[in-house]
Amino acid sequence: MLESLAPLRGAAPVKKPVKRFVCLSNNYGVYQKAFFPDFSQAGAGYDMPETLKALEKHRKDITLFQNLDHGFTGGHQGVPVLLSGVRPVLAHNYAEGNISLDQKLAEYHGAATRFPSMTLGVRERNLLSFTRTGVQVPSIDMRAAYRAMFFEDTPQKRATQSERFKRQNSILDVVMGQAKSLNRELGKQDQQKLEEYLDSVRTLEKKIDQQQPWLNRPKPETDVPEPKPGNRTEEQLKAMMEIIALALQTDSTRAITCVSGFANGDFGLNGGYHGFSHHGERPEPVAALKKIEGFQIAMMSYLIDLLKAQGDPINGGTLLDHTSILYGCGMAAGGHSTRNLPLILAGGGFKHGDHKVYPGPILKGAKNPQRLVGKDQRLAEGVSEVPAANLLLSILHRSGLEIDRFGSSTGSLTGLEWS
Repeated sequence: MLESLAPLRGAAPVKKPVKRFVCLSNNYGVYQKAFFPDFSQAGAGYDMPETLKALEKHRKDITLFQNLDHGFTGGHQGVPVLLSGVRPVLAHNYAEGNISLDQKLAEYHGAATRFPSMTLGVRERNLLSFTRTGVQVPSIDMRAAYRAMFFEDTPQKRATQSERFKRQNSILDVVMGQAKSLNRELGKQDQQKLEEYLDSVRTLEKKIDQQQPWLNRPKPETDVPEPKPGNRTEEQLKAMMEIIALALQTDSTRAITCVSGFANGDFGLNGGYHGFSHHGERPEPVAALKKIEGFQIAMMSYLIDLLKAQGDPINGGTLLDHTSILYGCGMAAGGHSTRNLPLILAGGGFKHGDHKVYPGPILKGAKNPQRLVGKDQRLAEGVSEVPAANLLLSILHRSGLEIDRFGSSTGSLTGLEWS
C-alpha cells in the first residue's frame, strides 16, 4: 500500500470481510498427463505434476480438483462456459442467463470500486465474461488497464463523459416510457420478451448510476511505471500479473479475469497454440504445451507471491487471504474434450493443501454402468457426477453472496471448507 493511499487505511472497519476474485485461463485447455496427479493420490500427499512444479512452494495454499466439469461436449464451445456452467445458446433456460462469476461479483460489489470488474487479455481474446443479459464483456490489454487505473482524465474528457451519462439517462427515460405504453398492447409471450429487454435497460441504468460518483474522484497514485508492450508473451504476462496485483492493492476492482495465449516465436517455439494443442502425443507439440502451460502456472505462482507479500489494508492479513485465484479452462484439452476440467484454486480463505478427486464419470447408455477409474477415466466422455459450477457457487458463498444456486450448480462443493 502506497502512502498516497493512506485514506484507505483510515476507513471505517467493514462488517463483512471484502473478498476478491481472479481467474487465470487460456482458450485451449491443458496437456492433462503433465497437469493432473495420479487419481490414486487424493489428499495432501500427492506428487506435484510436471506442469505445476512452480506451485510446489505454495502447496499449502492451493487445491487441485479432478472430475469436475460442466457436463456437456462441445470442444471450443466450452471455453465461454467456464465461469457459469451455462452455454450461451441455452442461457434463456436460466433465471440469470449465462452471467459469469466475475460479473455476478461485479453486481454484488456495485459502486464500491471504480471498476466493477476487469476483463484482461494477453495475446488472446478473453471469452470468459458475460453479463446477465448475455453480453460478452470485451477485454483490454495491460497498458489500457494501467492507464484506466492511474492516468487522470482531462477536465474535457470528464465533462464529455458527464454529458454522455446525462444523454444516456434521457434516452433510457424515453425508452422506458414508450415500453410501458407498448406493454399494454402485447400478448403474454411478447410481454415476456419485452420484460427481458427492459431488464437490459435497467442493468444499463444501474451501471450508469454506479459509474457517475467515480467521475470526479481522484485516482490512486503509484510509483510503478507504465508497462511497455514487449514482444514476448513471457514479458507481457508477467507485467499483467503485476497489474492485477496493483488493481487489488489499490482496491480498483474486486473481480478480474485474464486469459493468456501465445505468439509464434515465444519460448523459442515455432507454431501456434491451437496447433500445439492438437498434439496427437507427438513429442514436439507436447513439449511446447508443457512450456507454455508451465509458464502460465509459474505466473499464477508469481501472483500468489505478490499477494502474499502485500498486506490487506481493509481486512488485515494479506491480500491472498482474501483473494480467490482460480486457474482453469472450460475446454479440458486440445482434443476438444470438456471432461475433467483443469482447475486449481488458491487463497481466498479456503482450507487448502489437498488434491481432491470427486466421483468419476459414468458412461452414457451403458447397460451395466460402471464408474471409470484410473487411466481409463482420462478418455471417458461420460457424465461427471459433480458439476464444476458447484465450485463456482462455493467461491460466491465465500465472497459473501447468500444464494442457493449459480448457473448449472446443484449445490456448493462438498469437501471444500473455509479456514
